[in-house]
Amino acid sequence: MSQSTPTIVITGATSGIAQRAAIALARQGAHLVLTARSQAKADATLTLIEAAAPGTRVDIHHGDFADLASVAALGREIAARHARIDVLINNAGLHAFTPRITVDNYSEMVGVNYLAPWLLTNILRETLARSAPSRVITVASEASRQGAGFDPVAALVDISPFTAGGSSVVYGRTKLMDIMFSQELAHQLAGTGVVANCLCPGFNVTGLGRELWFAAPLERLLTWSGIGDPERGAGIIVRLASDPAFAKVTGCYFSVKDAQPLVPVAPGADGQAQQTLWQATAERLAAFCREPLDAPS
Repeated sequence: MSQSTPTIVITGATSGIAQRAAIALARQGAHLVLTARSQAKADATLTLIEAAAPGTRVDIHHGDFADLASVAALGREIAARHARIDVLINNAGLHAFTPRITVDNYSEMVGVNYLAPWLLTNILRETLARSAPSRVITVASEASRQGAGFDPVAALVDISPFTAGGSSVVYGRTKLMDIMFSQELAHQLAGTGVVANCLCPGFNVTGLGRELWFAAPLERLLTWSGIGDPERGAGIIVRLASDPAFAKVTGCYFSVKDAQPLVPVAPGADGQAQQTLWQATAERLAAFCREPLDAPS
């Protein structure tokens, strides 16, 4: 890190592997900037962090990742209040087992898993560049292999219904889009001192299929069996955020298994496809990227 107390922004850190990563980074002395939708979950997370690393500076910013105007306001609020950002960790996401449409008329998984982190990163990009050396880390998934061979530009606006069984394909597509976003971002930021990488956190039981009726008992069973330890998923996030070995590594997709590089399924690694998806996304989100929107509350 470029300073003794790095400022680390983490989305979706009030539960799951990102909450564990936040605690680990707090123990390393980081200043945490966490996004939250639920005040109750934010308060519970603050309690956990204080117990693990007393005196840690933690700032909470509220926003709804299913609402792009809310994401834009959140990003501007963070940029206004934090002159320096050493690390941005794009973690917030969901696997929806029933089709839902956002207020912006996107499939919920596309909106939350892909468009929201793209927009937040775009708004914080200037701060990250000014803070270089800095890092952007995006949580993707090997579930992206479910999206092999799809048209990512068409997927941006696809609001077709799907079944619970078919939801994995939609989820996988959004995670492949995250990989494409991360690698194109790395290409654009080459030479600026800002590195961009993404990762697969592996199988983690925390929040497992929380929309399914049997999720809670299944999670308890797997935890008792020692399967899907979420500390592994948190660990790869922490390594990419803080390990000096990754300070100058960019444009990579890493496995939770010893941070080995992964090659995404097609069209994930296609540079032209990455650029095309980026341009299509930029055009659709242009209004949210421009100032001013409503000032954050």
